[in-house]
Amino acid sequence: MKIFSNFESGNIHVVAANTPDDIQLTIPADNQTEIAQWFHFRLESQPQQQHSFKILDLAKSAYPEGWQDYDVVASYDREEWFRIPTEFDGDTLSFNVMPEYRSMYFAYFAPYSYDRHQDLLHGAQTHHSCQLETLGVTLDNNDISILTIGEPAEGKKNIWITGRQHPGETMAEWFIEGLLSRLLDETDTVGRALLDTSVFHIVPNMNPDGSIRGHLRTNAIGVNLNREWQTPSMERSPEVFLVRERMLATGVDMFLDIHGDEAIPYNFVAGSEGLPSYNERIAELENTFKQALLTITPEFQDEIGYDKDAPGTANLTVGSNWVGEQFKCLSYTVEMPFKDHISHADELYGWSPERSIAFGQDVLAAVWATVGKL
Repeated sequence: MKIFSNFESGNIHVVAANTPDDIQLTIPADNQTEIAQWFHFRLESQPQQQHSFKILDLAKSAYPEGWQDYDVVASYDREEWFRIPTEFDGDTLSFNVMPEYRSMYFAYFAPYSYDRHQDLLHGAQTHHSCQLETLGVTLDNNDISILTIGEPAEGKKNIWITGRQHPGETMAEWFIEGLLSRLLDETDTVGRALLDTSVFHIVPNMNPDGSIRGHLRTNAIGVNLNREWQTPSMERSPEVFLVRERMLATGVDMFLDIHGDEAIPYNFVAGSEGLPSYNERIAELENTFKQALLTITPEFQDEIGYDKDAPGTANLTVGSNWVGEQFKCLSYTVEMPFKDHISHADELYGWSPERSIAFGQDVLAAVWATVGKL
């Protein structure tokens, strides 16, 4: 029996693995931080034999409440990711599995590989209205890539979408894959109509270093990019610095920053109520977007989410807050669950890549419903 994490986004520490019925693991923290939550590893062992796993010390993890009612994600072929029932006692996550094949992968959520990221970028650029550009490089010398879709013209709106500021929130890039597939589909009138009125600026992965290293929330040197937007630097956060510079050059009329939430088992949005410039116009735009999404898909709800900031108290180091205040525009953080959207629960798959893709396609329709009012 062997356990591996020596691959892209791999992250686990083996405490003990002497027998299949007593496999003890812990989760290493993001580099230069105490943030431990993302895991991704491979078991190689005899199939058709019971294996008992315990992931220890989770009371000290970044989001202990994220393990309650959470089920581990697993795959044999790295294409289909299904759920393994788990139990959590407040510190230890326990699960049992009888592998069907000799090798089996486990992860916190279905990974989105750097190869798939490159396929997404380069497939998109073959669309006649899409351009792929490298804004610069990260601290680990990975590309900071942006897709610009649509021809700039007088009166067109600039719509910005970013994903994976927190790299372990892989559902964000699955979501963007779905949104792009609809936006670039020549037979889809929503995508075609949007490109008549708007230019899209899409950064599918804001944090390739953290993605490759197997981090949950930070870049190569342990910096949380979603707390860098007020004063980013090339030394600490080139990812934010370069994207922000491009935003300042193009302007922003709508911003969606795509994330995943460890604890809350729902899809929801977090808005701009706490911004100093928040007003009735922004409130009306937010309401238009939410009402459209509520009509389009039962995968969205607006009753459960983060507490709203009191007026004037928003943290302007956060991406959606800084953008909303800087450009006086509709600016939302979109959150999906690591667990399941439990109002429409799926026992076998939970919240999944497929549902994230479909949700991205649905959100594009809500963008269309809102863009005429921007």
